Amino acid sequence: MPTEPRKTASAKIDLTDQELRDITAYAAACAHRALPIFEQSEPTDPRPGEALDAALVFAAGGRRTAVLRNRAWAAFKAAREASTPAAADAARAASHAAAAAYLHPLADAHQVKHILGAAAHAARAEELALAAPGTLDWARRHAPRAVTDVLARLPDAPAGGGRVGRLVRELDAALRAL
Repeated sequence: MPTEPRKTASAKIDLTDQELRDITAYAAACAHRALPIFEQSEPTDPRPGEALDAALVFAAGGRRTAVLRNRAWAAFKAAREASTPAAADAARAASHAAAAAYLHPLADAHQVKHILGAAAHAARAEELALAAPGTLDWARRHAPRAVTDVLARLPDAPAGGGRVGRLVRELDAALRAL
C-alpha cells in the first residue's frame, strides 16, 4: 500500500517583537482604508472597527491577548454576516489586521498572506464597492521596512486564493522589488 508523502515542517525565521508590531500597524492602516465601506453597509456593527482598535493597541506596545484574538474572530464573523461582498471584504481586512499580531515565525508561503491579507482584502473591497482604487498602491508606498524585511525571509506568496490571492501576489512581488 502506498504511503502518503510526509509533511515537512517549515524552517523558522527570525521575527522580532518590533517587526510584528510594525507589520500589525501596517495591516491595520491598510484595513482602515476600507472600513468606511463596511460601515456604510453595516452602520450598527462595530466588530471590524473594534478589531482595528485592538490591532493598534498591540502595535503601540500592548500585549497579545485573548481580547485581540477574539476581536479578530469577531471581525471574521462580521464578514460572513455582511450584506454585501464589498462589506465582507472590508471586514476580512480588519480581521486580517488584528490577526497579523499572530504571524508565525515560519518560512512558509502562507505567512505572506498574514502580512499582506489586510491590504489585499481592502483593495478587493474597493473594487467591489466601485470605490476609487488606491489601497494597493498606498500599501506599496507605505510598507514599513519590517514588512519588506520579513517578506525577504519568506517564500513568495502562494498560488490560489482567487482575486484576493492575485492581489496578495501582486503586492508581494512589488514589495520584494523595492
